[in-house]
Order: sequence, then C-alpha cells, then structure tokens
Amino acid sequence: MLNGKRVLLIVAGGIAAFKALELIRRLRERGCSVRCVLTEAGARFVTPLSLQALSEDRVYSDMFSLTDESEMGHIQLSRDADLLVVAPATANVLARMAAGMADDLATTVLLATDKPVLAAPAMNVRMWTHAATVANVETLRRRGVHFIGPNDGAMACNEHGPGRMSEPEEIVAAIEALLDPGTVSEQARVLAGRRAVVTSGPTREAIDPVRYISNHSSGKQGHAIAAALARLGADVTLVSGPVAVADPPGVRVVHVESADQMLAACLAAGRIDVAVCAAAVADWKAATPANSKIKKKAGAAPPALALAANPDILAALSTPGPKRPALVIGFAAETENVVANALDKRKRKGCDWILANDVSPATGTFGGERNTVHLVSDAGVEDWPTMAKEEVAQRLAERVGRHLGVVRPAQAAE
Repeated sequence: MLNGKRVLLIVAGGIAAFKALELIRRLRERGCSVRCVLTEAGARFVTPLSLQALSEDRVYSDMFSLTDESEMGHIQLSRDADLLVVAPATANVLARMAAGMADDLATTVLLATDKPVLAAPAMNVRMWTHAATVANVETLRRRGVHFIGPNDGAMACNEHGPGRMSEPEEIVAAIEALLDPGTVSEQARVLAGRRAVVTSGPTREAIDPVRYISNHSSGKQGHAIAAALARLGADVTLVSGPVAVADPPGVRVVHVESADQMLAACLAAGRIDVAVCAAAVADWKAATPANSKIKKKAGAAPPALALAANPDILAALSTPGPKRPALVIGFAAETENVVANALDKRKRKGCDWILANDVSPATGTFGGERNTVHLVSDAGVEDWPTMAKEEVAQRLAERVGRHLGVVRPAQAAE
C-alpha cells in the first residue's frame, strides 16, 4: 500500500532509536523508499551505517555540508518526501519543534517542510506528563502535526507508564493512514463511505472544583478501535474522556470530561452507521456539585455525597428509530460472571453486540496492552483469545466491515 511513497525518517536520541531500524525494514517491505536524518544524539544509539544499509540511501546529519547544500540543500531534502516521520520524537525535539527552532539539520527540515509530519514520542513518563511537554504537544497538534503513541509500559529507566515509543507496525499503520488513501485497495477500505462514532476512556464527574468521580480506564482499547475503523476507510469521530493516550491519526477527536458532555458529542455527530461505546462511563455523578472546594472540618463527620444517575449513552444510541445506527456495539467491563452479565446488559440496553471483558485487577486489562474479550450477539457468544488491544480493534473493525457490507450507509439515507 506504500509502494512508490517516500518517507523522510528523522531519528533522534533515545533508547527507542533501535526501533527505527525495524521501522525502515517494514516500510521497505511495503515498497516505500526511506531517507534518514540522524541527529547527533541519535548517533549515540544507532549508527549511520545501520540506517544506510537498511534504507539503501545516504544518511544525512550535517547541517553545514557544502556538498549536500550544492546537491540538494536542506530545503529540497525536506520537500522530496511525501511524509516526514520523527521516531523517536524526544522531549527535546518536540520542544524545539514547538518553538520553531532550526539549530540542526533535523529541526531545519521540519521547519522548512510543506509536507505532513508524524511524530512518535518516546521519553520518560514524567517527561511525557510534564506541563511543558503537554503544552508543546498541544501546540504541535494545533499546527497539524500528527502523533502516534506513546504506549504505556515498562521503560529502560525502570519506570512504568506512558512514554514508550509505538511499535514499528503501529507506526507503519499510522503512515498508511496519513498517506494517499488511493494507495489503499477498495477491498481494504470496506468501510469507505461509512460514518462511525467511538467513545473511549473514562469520564470525570465533578464533586467540587477539585474532586471528581472516575475510574481506571486508559482509553487504549477505544482509541485503537477508532484507528482500526479509520484504516478501513470509515469517517470516524472519537469522543474521548480524559486520557494520556495520543489522538489516533486520521480520526476526528472530541475531548470531553463528563458523561453529559460525551452524550452530547455523540448526538452532535449526526447520522452514523456504527457506534462503538468503549468508554467506561461513570454510572453516577454528584447530584449537586459544589461551586467551591468542600473543606474538611476538624472533628466533623465526612459530608454526605448525594448521587444521581448519569445518562445511559449506550441505551440512548440503541433506542429504536430512524436515527439509530445500523450497528450499536457496547462494552461490558466486569469483575465476575463476565459473560452472564454481558448477556443481561445487551438485553437491557438494546444494543446489537456487546464485547465483554474481565477488568479484575489481576488481569491487568485497565491500563494494560492486552485484552481478552467475548463477543455477545444474536448468534451467541464468541470467545476471542487474549490479544494485543490493537489486534482486538482490528478484528472488531473487520467484523464491522463484514456486517455493514449489506447495510446502506447513513449518508445515502440523508
């Protein structure tokens, strides 16, 4: 699908730079040409010779090479590619990109390019969640830079959390989604013309301006489903609660906090063909959130917290009528009697399919990289093996594609 495409790969300094070698190999397998820019720090982790051998092209690193300037120049280097990929995108590189700096060849080509840019962040979890990095990423997103990852997991620094660079196959999928859709076969884009809404992550229900009710959902599964549907050609709106997961490429994202906001965003998406409710929506909210912080008083009993039910997003989208999506899919996150509870939930909500999974602490599903699901439908219960969440998402997207193959798109009915 990438045959004839050209990628300029910028390899910055970080332990994840070794993944760039596999990324080049994967891209070359798909017929994509790769040219590399290696930063001074990046050369401490991978050698120019390794990059050159795999890319079968020169590796560029010197900003002031007179030969390079006379032959192509950094401007031409930045514009010869169809896509610029920064992998790993370190905190330092992201900061310099956000500041518009051009103090080495890598940042100069990024500033000079008129082509799309995809960044694959890789850094310590505290660096990723630092306010400066958060602000830099938001600035770059507003400017149109695309992001893939980072993933959650153990790091070389013996810490755990978001900051691991996405795997090469994930980056390749993001590259395929960003480059010319015409390179994707019609068979592969079975959801072209279909419209989808996916909810993901937790919701936060305010108790006061400081405290809230929420849960441990990471959003990884919902975000992966949105990306998988988009790869099959669907026009996807992702409604995301507060998560540390990067927005998937090729997807329209609406960021929300509460269940009320999530439902409003789903309804605002208009006529859709498929709704996937993967978000872990809080069942209850504070009946009357306080306008100021509730203060603890010495010797006094804890204040009573009156709760009210949140809107039932899955049931609302499943309500019969002309605006109901052709396919509504819910999730059942359970800690016991997983399948039995899912069967009951599907009946109560009125949805078409339920994906049931065990989120007991011992499973590591919340915040983890893998999932074990059971697909509950009219046909019965289908037990899926334990897979990476990206694999679960791809398998579900393909099932959606087969199901909607005989259903008229919502767009055609408007």
